Amino acid sequence: MFDGYDSCSEDTSSSSSSDESEEEVAPLPSNLPIIKNNGQVYTYPDGKSGMATCEMCGMVGVRDAFYSKTKRFCSVSCSRSYSSNSKKASILARLQGKPPTKKAKVLQKQPLVAKLAAYAQYQATLQNQAKTKAAVPVEGFSWGNYINSNSFAAAPVTCFKHAPMGTCWGDIAEGVRVEVPNTDCSLPAKVFWIAGIVKLAGYNALLRYEGFENDSSLDFWCNICGSDIHPVGWCATSGKPLVPPRTIQHKYTNWKAFLVKRLTGAKTLPPDFSQKVSESMQYPFKTSMRVEVVDKTHLCRTRVAVVESVIGGRLRLVYEESEDKTDDFWCHMYSPLIHHIGWSRSIGHRFKRSDITKKQDGHFDAPPHLFMKVKEVDAAGEWFKEGMKLEAIDPLNLSAICVATVRKVLADGYLMIGIDGSEAADGSDWFCYHATSPSIFPVGFCEINMIELTPPRGYAKLPFKWFDYLRETDSIAAPVKLFNKEVPNHGFHVGMKLEAVDLMEPRLVCVATVTRIIHRLLRIHFDGWEDEYDQWVDCESPDLYPVGWCQLTGYQLQPPAPQSSRDSQSSSSKQKKKAKSQQYKGQKKMTSLQLKGEELLDGEEYSFLQGTSDQESNGSASYYIKQEP
Repeated sequence: MFDGYDSCSEDTSSSSSSDESEEEVAPLPSNLPIIKNNGQVYTYPDGKSGMATCEMCGMVGVRDAFYSKTKRFCSVSCSRSYSSNSKKASILARLQGKPPTKKAKVLQKQPLVAKLAAYAQYQATLQNQAKTKAAVPVEGFSWGNYINSNSFAAAPVTCFKHAPMGTCWGDIAEGVRVEVPNTDCSLPAKVFWIAGIVKLAGYNALLRYEGFENDSSLDFWCNICGSDIHPVGWCATSGKPLVPPRTIQHKYTNWKAFLVKRLTGAKTLPPDFSQKVSESMQYPFKTSMRVEVVDKTHLCRTRVAVVESVIGGRLRLVYEESEDKTDDFWCHMYSPLIHHIGWSRSIGHRFKRSDITKKQDGHFDAPPHLFMKVKEVDAAGEWFKEGMKLEAIDPLNLSAICVATVRKVLADGYLMIGIDGSEAADGSDWFCYHATSPSIFPVGFCEINMIELTPPRGYAKLPFKWFDYLRETDSIAAPVKLFNKEVPNHGFHVGMKLEAVDLMEPRLVCVATVTRIIHRLLRIHFDGWEDEYDQWVDCESPDLYPVGWCQLTGYQLQPPAPQSSRDSQSSSSKQKKKAKSQQYKGQKKMTSLQLKGEELLDGEEYSFLQGTSDQESNGSASYYIKQEP
């Protein structure tokens, strides 16, 4: 089995380790390390290492191919860049207030020992997490099988900036090589082998062992952020053996030569990938922190709640007056529904005072800087006024965009919104939206984007026409220019799979699909359920996650509902859905966008850019254009 894995002498000389070449190393086309060629490879059964990492550029390569006897650098240029002159130049530039050069930035890279230490710490963290909150397996459901059997595509991790690795995923794609445990082996010890990514689905990757070519018989799915996935070269630095799978063990007589040929020029994970994963899963909110959160029984007010647990950035909040801790509310730490203590008073929002006169032992107020910041607005000039009409996502029925009214203007750009025709007499179901919220839209938005607008309950003059309604109610539409018109380059496409929170039952994270895209507005369908349970969600909602997020964080994933379950619950569920509950169980982080072309405002003429119902726009766009007099 180990034929060809003889030890390498550290004194072996080669042309690539000579001091003659002074050519500069060309910059890499991507941020993933490139595996270099020298004729010797990896870790051998005797424990000696055959790979090294350049202390200058971070390049992973074969140790004997590295420069000098110390094998610290991959080339002459890296060795010289690391010299004292380069260090002095970098220090001098900093003292002069100049930005550091590209080489100076590289010098800030952590040495290999630090990376290994960070990795060890990360493994310990994962083990501790496994003891305290191990993921509950979903019997019978596998993302890999679900995607393979239906040829589904999943939304890439880069679509979810709030999720772990969302902002530092880099160029991880098909073809990237990793070191993984070899499960096709009869050895008692844990051994590893090289595998390549065949397909990506969120955090999950379909891997194929090197040497299997087009044979997919042993392909397997795994979470690329898992503790057993490593960049090429990790075995060498960790003293772990690389052993070919038993199925293809006798396929080649010289496995070293095979790996050199296959891996030269291939991409692998960054050396500090596991450290980045660990860092991206550190959350600032801690248990026992006090926050203000929407009162799910009266939407118009907030209450004090205490963080009971934190899983993957999602918070289980227990209302402070709940003695048995069953009166809770789930939301993400970046949710617009939670705020620092004192927020309600500062903007004039209704607040339910707690019967508890003083903080309980161990409870403390969450620092204000932990909460998601909203954009500053200028309310000094033309601004929202009470009575203005608009369209808004109904927080009690997130599948509907409804006719709505500004009921109260608060400080700092916040508005109290009511859904026309279904408001409580005391205003207890008014909902607070910020003026920049992607959940409110100018009048006419639904018509121009071919979305069904829900008219006021009991309104008999159908089909609903905004022009007639404004005249009948003697009201005006909120000016178009006051709404959020920004569209990020989100990267979503119709049909993509993801994991999404059921915002009407926010403790549940479900298998879901993007079924419509209108600029930044996404229609989320919960697989296995009827379309009436769909929800409108903003593309930047913190309640959307990549495939594999639940597995990574230890959260329970809800699989698609089986047919029997749908049939048995269909009647009762529909009744609950149609009769709006006063209790708000979920969030409402949705979207704003486009308008229709009709005379909507008194004395003003508007024309609108036509949009398609499923336009997959990922860039900035104008939604509405006002004709200036």
